[in-house]
Amino acid sequence: MSTTDTTTHTENTLPLAGRVAVVTGASSGIGEATAETLAARGAKVALLARREDRLAALAERITRAGGTALAVPTDVRDRDAVRAAAERIAAELGGVDLVFANAGVQHVSPIEDLRTGDWQHQIDLNVTGVMNTIGAFVPSLIAAAAEGRPADLMTTSSIAASRQLEKFQVYSGTKGYISQMSRVLRVELAPKGVRVTTISPGMVDTELPEHVDDPDATKLMADLIAQIDVLQSSDVADTVAFVAGAPRHVNLAEITILPTQQAI
Repeated sequence: MSTTDTTTHTENTLPLAGRVAVVTGASSGIGEATAETLAARGAKVALLARREDRLAALAERITRAGGTALAVPTDVRDRDAVRAAAERIAAELGGVDLVFANAGVQHVSPIEDLRTGDWQHQIDLNVTGVMNTIGAFVPSLIAAAAEGRPADLMTTSSIAASRQLEKFQVYSGTKGYISQMSRVLRVELAPKGVRVTTISPGMVDTELPEHVDDPDATKLMADLIAQIDVLQSSDVADTVAFVAGAPRHVNLAEITILPTQQAI
């Protein structure tokens, strides 16, 4: 077998070869790890986030590893910007058939100290940003499914959506919205052949806790990281890739992923 034949055979055996994925919040944490994982498994990946320098570095790493990545600096809170990103991705990578709406932020504080900017930031990014992403890319997912291709819409929720965690009131509310909205979207999109999945992680060692300045919440998170083997971003990334690689007739609708030792 020639070198060319070997290369082609390898590409064709990658589980996500031929797919075009969009990952929001791709400049760090779960989004960054997921983009690298999807690309390593053969998908062409569009990287969306605000931090242009980090997106460029990620795209370069993926390209050096033999993957295909397109950095598209975008603030998902801006609906027009997300729509423009969708048009650019379609023109440069092709029709999107996998969307991981992952961008989000977490602020934690007691209700009497809750700053307007903090709660508004969470609602704008965790809710509006996700809805802007869905609105821009669902037509492409529906088109992909109509062509007989796998089509996946995935969202990042949290265990905070279903657990009563003190001082997480706004964050929990935004993630509760994502979980329920995704369930209803699945009812609407399942007949069209689009799979909808919500992934709800427990404690993940990412930069997200760095946005938390409440001392009690900071201590809780720091203690968890110090005391137990918490999730890494790559653990969630592997879960996303596993869901995307399932047979087209299989929809893993809701996944909770926890560190084995996390009990709260």
